[in-house]
Amino acid sequence: MKPDNLVYMANQIGKFFQYQKEDEIVPGIASHIKKFWDPRMREAIFAYLDQGGDGLDPYVKEAILHLKEVKKPAETSFQGT
Repeated sequence: MKPDNLVYMANQIGKFFQYQKEDEIVPGIASHIKKFWDPRMREAIFAYLDQGGDGLDPYVKEAILHLKEVKKPAETSFQGT
């Protein structure tokens, strides 16, 4: 899927959630993308964000950053004895 389409769709989701309470906007966007976007779509939007994320609305950028951070495996160190 082309980045322009993903940006458009993500911003449409953001427009829907912009009328929620301030503290519910980013979690709402992130939840929707996590639930309804195919993993390949999420990976594509993460890659697009890594390139600057031009055109993404601020709340949408924040939500995608949150999803990207949550996706990372927990960094733990194992020290055997």
